[in-house]
Amino acid sequence: MRIVVKIGSNVLARANGRLSIARMAELADEVAELCDQGHQVLIVSSGAVAAGRAQVALPKTVDRVARRQVLSAVGQAILIDTYRTLFAADGMDVGQILLTKNDLGSAEHAANIRQCILAFFAYGIVPVVNENDTVSVEGLMFTDNDELAGLLAELVQADHLVILSSIDGLYDGDPAAPGATLVREVRPGEDLSACVSKQLTSHGRGGMQTKLRVATAVAAKGIATTIASGLRHGVLAAIVAGADIPCTHFVPAPRA
Repeated sequence: MRIVVKIGSNVLARANGRLSIARMAELADEVAELCDQGHQVLIVSSGAVAAGRAQVALPKTVDRVARRQVLSAVGQAILIDTYRTLFAADGMDVGQILLTKNDLGSAEHAANIRQCILAFFAYGIVPVVNENDTVSVEGLMFTDNDELAGLLAELVQADHLVILSSIDGLYDGDPAAPGATLVREVRPGEDLSACVSKQLTSHGRGGMQTKLRVATAVAAKGIATTIASGLRHGVLAAIVAGADIPCTHFVPAPRA
């Protein structure tokens, strides 16, 4: 299978904003195991800004755009070096790809990106993709990395998109409210937008609204999509094996 795994900031970052190396190591081991089984895995990883925030103390006078650019530049170096070290322990190499919305808006650029990713797969290298926040500003930004992961899943014709969040999936109400129930399956044509909270995560830029929109659109293209907790041990192996774990699975429409 060809699998795109999006890992959210709240999965990778502790409450203080520093990277959780232990959690990253677990996920790297899971991805390496899938690759050993013959699967092709592309990682879309958030966490650069969070890592930069924990490393650099900028004055409060720095404007919002410059702050994001600096923190993402510093943090991306930390993030990719951490992935490099962790995958090296499993005998694997990683390659970094940083993208802007313009890159995927150009047919020529998109074709080059696809060719690059397929070359990574052919040589057993795990692509680690993130938005290039250093040069992305409003108007050129993806909604968040959920949108980027969805576009890449379509671009490389993935079999499965897995969106790892800090909760088990989509609930029929506020997940923190008593009685809220996890939606286990979403079939083509179902509209569950009324269930979704508008609240954003503490470290990320998006929220469950974007995840639902992306998952619905990607599943409509015939790509199985799952929203699950990246904090759950063995989550990727369980999803690929079709195990019954708490998650929201979007049933893919028949491919054209």
